[in-house]
Parts: sequence; structure tokens; C-alpha cells
Amino acid sequence: MAGSIKKFNVIFEGVGVATGKMRNDIAVSWPMMNEHFELATDEGPFHGGDGTAPPPLALFTAALTGCLMTQLRAFGKRLDVEIHDLKVSAKLHWSGEQEGNKPYVSMPELFTLDIEMDTNSAISEKIALISAATKGCFIEQSLSERVKIKHRLKDNSGWIEV
Repeated sequence: MAGSIKKFNVIFEGVGVATGKMRNDIAVSWPMMNEHFELATDEGPFHGGDGTAPPPLALFTAALTGCLMTQLRAFGKRLDVEIHDLKVSAKLHWSGEQEGNKPYVSMPELFTLDIEMDTNSAISEKIALISAATKGCFIEQSLSERVKIKHRLKDNSGWIEV
């Protein structure tokens, strides 16, 4: 049936456990696909860690870059844009503010994704592909829209919304 709209959900789950000074071992699952991943994060000496794994912002940068690259190649096939080679360079810029020795506050400033695409397609087709890929990248869409993030704390009486 041409033009029919198919709706679906994508749900990932993660459980992190503190296993070192600043190290976190995180089990991530994608139940719908029955896939499971073991990831770790750590900080370097600046934050009191041992640098045994990438810091969370490195994984975040890789996730955003990889998500866009995946969608460009997947949607290139659907839009008849044959990609011979692809390179995406990401620059994610945050700023921080700290008063004395209090905890700092971080703010995203600008995330730039520079795309180099080897294809014989016209510029208008490349732009259409990039537009489709950015709309299909779950991570980019999470960043571009205000997403509600709930935090809960478990205590002896149950869960408390923070």
C-alpha cells in the first residue's frame, strides 16, 4: 500500500554500575532486536579517574557521528544516491561555568558535523539526503527537540522523582 504510514518504537535500556574511581560499566540492551552491548566509561586524572575507558563525551561524539553516517548510507540507498565514500568530521562544543569550588554547570554551544560525500549525485540530491538523514538520526532528533528527561532516586520507601 503506497503512502501508508508505519509507526514503530525504538527502546534501548541501560544499567550502569560504578566499578572504579570514576569508571562505569554499562550493559546496554535493545530488546526489540535481542541485542546486548557491554560499554565502559572512565575519566582521566582531571576528574579523578584512571582513563581505562573513553569518557562519556567521547562516546556521545561517536554516537552522534555514527548515527548520521548510518542514516546517510541507509537513506542513500532509498533515495538512489550512490555513496562511494563518506567521511563525517564532528566538532562538539560545550562551555562550562564554575563558581569557586562548587560543581560546574555545562552548556552545549554548537555541534558541527562536516560531511564529505563521494557521489555522482547532484548537489540538490545530496542536500535532500542530508535532510532525510538528520530527520532519521534518533540522536540528532533528540538533541534538536526538547526531550523530557526524568530523574528518579531510589530510597527505602521506593522511587522519588527528582
